[in-house]
Amino acid sequence: MLSFPNAKINLGLYVTSKRKDGYHEIETCMVPIPLFDALEIIPGKKTEFTTTGLSIPGKEGDNLILKGLKLMRKDFNELPHVHVHLHKNIPMGAGLGGGSADGAFALNTFNTLFDLHLESWFLEDYAAQLGSDCPFFIENTPKIATGRGEILEPIEIDLKGKWILLINPNIHIGTKEAYQGLTPKKPAKPLKEVLGNTSLWKDDLVNDFETSVFAQHPQIQEIKDSLYEEGAYYASMSGSGATVYGLFDKEPTVGDWPEEYFTFKAQL
Repeated sequence: MLSFPNAKINLGLYVTSKRKDGYHEIETCMVPIPLFDALEIIPGKKTEFTTTGLSIPGKEGDNLILKGLKLMRKDFNELPHVHVHLHKNIPMGAGLGGGSADGAFALNTFNTLFDLHLESWFLEDYAAQLGSDCPFFIENTPKIATGRGEILEPIEIDLKGKWILLINPNIHIGTKEAYQGLTPKKPAKPLKEVLGNTSLWKDDLVNDFETSVFAQHPQIQEIKDSLYEEGAYYASMSGSGATVYGLFDKEPTVGDWPEEYFTFKAQL
């Protein structure tokens, strides 16, 4: 079975408090975008995992696809072997949720391939064990995410016909680095209220991570400023960075960025 895990962007990202378990409470709106990996899962004589495209760091067993299969096998221990091939196109550690999407799409594929007939809420429970962003990709529709990001509420966000331009400066932002210098606080205006009025987005739809990340990496703020200069009606860092996106009413030019930067443009 072939599927195409997609990236996401965050419309606003508020870190509202620190929890006793060490995690942080967040509030954000996640929206899927048409930047894709390719994932093929077929029956095999033994379980194998191969990749092409962007190099994936870390140990094979740490990949969320194989972790998801391991989770399912705890409950369904007779699951057959599979050959998994992932063509990696979405930059990693970039705030776009590419690894989370791969893990969630794999869970959906295993569910279909093995005729498990598990409902979305059940798959979301598996996904939450893989990572905070993973449950979002099970249904893969715009959602307000709270808690660690695993509590999801549908929301109507219409970006159809708009253009998106992504710029990633090939900088990896670690979780610890992103939280450094960040003070959790409630948003000045309720997220849903701001989302309902695009004229408020530029001033009031905030990604709290920008304060600490921009201070450490001024070139990321320069990307955001450039997107506004290009005519974006809204620009923001996605997740904890380092990707910055701009939303446009008309097709933008990509611009002349350094060769090592990743750029992507599409109509939504």
